[in-house]
Amino acid sequence: MRRRLGAAISAGWWRCLSVFGLSQKRWRSLPRTTRRAVKGLVWTGIGLLLVALLGVWQWSALVIAAIVLILVVPSWNRLVISGHRIGQWIPTIAILVLAITYPFYASSTTGVSTGLPQLPVFGTFPLMSTMVNMGIFTMMALGLNFVVGYAGLLDLGYVAFYAMGSYMAGWLASSQFSQVNVRFGGIGVIKGLTGIHISIWIVLLLAGMVTALVGILIGLPTLRLRGDYLAIVTLGFGEILPQIARNGDSLGGFNLTNGTGGISPIDPPGFGNWAHQHLGLPSNFGALGTTFDRTYFWTILVLVLLTIFCSARLRDSRLGRAWIAIREDEIAAAAMGVPLMRTKTWAYATGAFFGGVAGAYYASYNGSSNPDEFYFQISVFILVMVILGGMGSIPGVIFGACFLTYLNSEGLNNIGAWLNGHFGPGGSDVEIWHKPLDVPQYNFGIYGVILVVVMLFRPEGLIPSSRRAAEFHEGVREEYLYDVEHGAPISDATEAM
Repeated sequence: MRRRLGAAISAGWWRCLSVFGLSQKRWRSLPRTTRRAVKGLVWTGIGLLLVALLGVWQWSALVIAAIVLILVVPSWNRLVISGHRIGQWIPTIAILVLAITYPFYASSTTGVSTGLPQLPVFGTFPLMSTMVNMGIFTMMALGLNFVVGYAGLLDLGYVAFYAMGSYMAGWLASSQFSQVNVRFGGIGVIKGLTGIHISIWIVLLLAGMVTALVGILIGLPTLRLRGDYLAIVTLGFGEILPQIARNGDSLGGFNLTNGTGGISPIDPPGFGNWAHQHLGLPSNFGALGTTFDRTYFWTILVLVLLTIFCSARLRDSRLGRAWIAIREDEIAAAAMGVPLMRTKTWAYATGAFFGGVAGAYYASYNGSSNPDEFYFQISVFILVMVILGGMGSIPGVIFGACFLTYLNSEGLNNIGAWLNGHFGPGGSDVEIWHKPLDVPQYNFGIYGVILVVVMLFRPEGLIPSSRRAAEFHEGVREEYLYDVEHGAPISDATEAM
């Protein structure tokens, strides 16, 4: 089928060239760069035409576009201009453009997609609030990827960094400490309100730095541990900090966390009146469910891009190679001069930094920091994102985080509504069960099934890095040394003797 389709496309291509007076011989005589550029322009035009037809032939255009992408992406990947291989960046740029423009296709207040077709089974496209949560969890998953994916250290207490960042925002951008009155760039602060109100952008940086320090303190006792012992210790630390948050309303008579009531309200992000008047930036992002939902989304998108940039640069740096060496064989890495203590500490600190920034931004976006949001399942949930996408793979971790966050926020609800509408009480197809099926109630069971299936059939993850995939499929095989004198492997020569 694929060969026939390729032959049909090739025949159509030569016919199009003949219309413009180009024969096959003349076309092949052109420089390779020119031919690839022309092909790229043609395929781009076809893609734009399909997008224009999307409003009329929704699913027909999507199917055709999917076929075109399957055939075109390999061609784009080979595109070289002035000695630079730019084709590999085209899919990334296309995805980034779709992400940036997504708020224009969704309603700002309800988040319901307008102008986009309904997805089968899943229903509407994600709400804007879901997109913000996807960005926040993507940032945390990329942070955990430093520890688990690069360094190979199993961390079951990552929620501690998330909680620490959230409470940093609560302490530095709210009225929690009403006995003092500190203001430095705070946005949306009512006149006469006491407390600490620092600009949320400074709070994000401070939250990352303090959480990185906490990551070092948590990581120090685990540096000599491996395997199950490491997981148990990190699990313990992951339970300590949330318990402090729940019971921190009276630490020696001092109210640190406000206990189970949490800290609220937390100042929203914003750039102030001067930036709004001179640069056009929003002075105050406002509350949830307003037209500023898209601004929250674009902000977290910028933070995710910064996290991706740091992940890629650190992965290819000397420190990143040391992490990978420890992941593959810790004893061999130590023998080759890799400082284990310092390298592992950097992994904990780096992962904690991005977890703290994500937690602080979530607290500002949500307007509160509540201890009920920091439970053990969050650590497992983020770990599953990393494993599902592919440990050590940046695109894989992004996909795993976005997919599972969407399922947890909307996907399971939409799937349940579709199943009940077709097979439930009064179903349009056939009524199989007589009571409505509450699919989100079985969310952790569904995630477990997904993880088991992936581990059985694709243990390296859905989108693994090439190095990680090679480790799973090729492994480390023992190769015999060759005995030159006897012309046989040493093991065979030894047995013959």
